[in-house]
Amino acid sequence: MDHIIKKPAAAELARNVTVGRRPSREDAEAAVRTLIAWAGDNPDREGLRDTPRRVAEAFQEYFKGYGQDAVAVLSEPTFEEVGGYDDMVLLRGIRVESHCEHHIAPFIGVAHVGYLPNGRVAGLSKLARVVEIFAKRLQTQESLTAQVADAVARALEPRGVAVMITAEHHCMTTRGVRMPGADALTTSFLGAFADDAALRERFVTACHRGARSG
Repeated sequence: MDHIIKKPAAAELARNVTVGRRPSREDAEAAVRTLIAWAGDNPDREGLRDTPRRVAEAFQEYFKGYGQDAVAVLSEPTFEEVGGYDDMVLLRGIRVESHCEHHIAPFIGVAHVGYLPNGRVAGLSKLARVVEIFAKRLQTQESLTAQVADAVARALEPRGVAVMITAEHHCMTTRGVRMPGADALTTSFLGAFADDAALRERFVTACHRGARSG
């Protein structure tokens, strides 16, 4: 096929990343053209001519989390005047849109994030932002769950943190075993949530109750 784009070669782009040079936008668009040609189509035909640009723009949106610091976002500002409140803070039903690092296929679901304050709390929207920052990177659901919990623990220094994520993975619903409707559930418990089974159960029950009512 004479429309296959041979440069910049994939090996050359990989070497650039290895030595610390981020590929350019032009490199990214050339890579998309190569993939289109490899799939068997002509990247120069009318319907595909602008696809490399669109894909590059989509990748900027899908993976914008690489340029953001979740701990910094969650740390400032925090609120210390909470009227003595020290019970569980739980934000349920945070939408998760991420891409698995194995196939760059979407996985979509919801996250529930809870913590026990230790004198200060964060704005609720900041919890959702932390989930989004880590979700907008190449991920596994297991790593995403642990990263969110760790960021909340480091930023707020609470007495405990609990995170639950459920998601459907397109790498197994639209390819491979093709099992639509199957979802994965992951949890991470730190501090008091790790030590207290009753507290864990309370968190899990509250998350499921929220899922049913939603």
